[in-house]
Amino acid sequence: MALNIVLIEPEIPNNTGNIGRLCLASGSNLHLVKPLGFELSDSRVKRAGLDYWQHVPLKIYESAQEFFKINESKNMAFLSSHGTKPYTTIPYEDEMFLIFGKESVGLSKSIVEKNKNKLYSIPIFSEHVRSLNLSNAVSIVAYEGIKHL
Repeated sequence: MALNIVLIEPEIPNNTGNIGRLCLASGSNLHLVKPLGFELSDSRVKRAGLDYWQHVPLKIYESAQEFFKINESKNMAFLSSHGTKPYTTIPYEDEMFLIFGKESVGLSKSIVEKNKNKLYSIPIFSEHVRSLNLSNAVSIVAYEGIKHL
C-alpha cells in the first residue's frame, strides 16, 4: 500500500524536506520533477527532513514531459486551487499519483487544461487566503488517501 506524491518544480527547500519526511512516515513515494528551486543537498532540505531524508523513497525526473511519459498509464489526481471537486472525492487507490504544483503558481495552465476531469482542491474558507502551504496541502491529501486505502 503506497501513494505517490509528485511535486512539479518545487521551489522551497523546507517544504520539500517536510514532504519527504511525511512520505517516509506515511509509506508514500516522493517524485520530484525538475527544475527544482534548490539543490537537494541544501541544508534547509536536510534540516526539514531531519536525518530521515536518506530513507525517503525518491524518484527524480528531468522535466514534466519525462514524468508524464514514464507514468502515462498511472492513476492520477491533480491538486489545484482551480479544481472544482473537493479532495475528499478523489477515488483514492493504491499506487495512485497525487500531483502538486510549485508554491508560487501551482500547476501550469497546460497541466490544468489537460486534466480538468481529475482536478481537485482543498477548500479555503477565507477570502484573505489564496492557498495553503504546499507541505500542509500534501499532508491533508495524503492522509485522506490513507484513510481510504
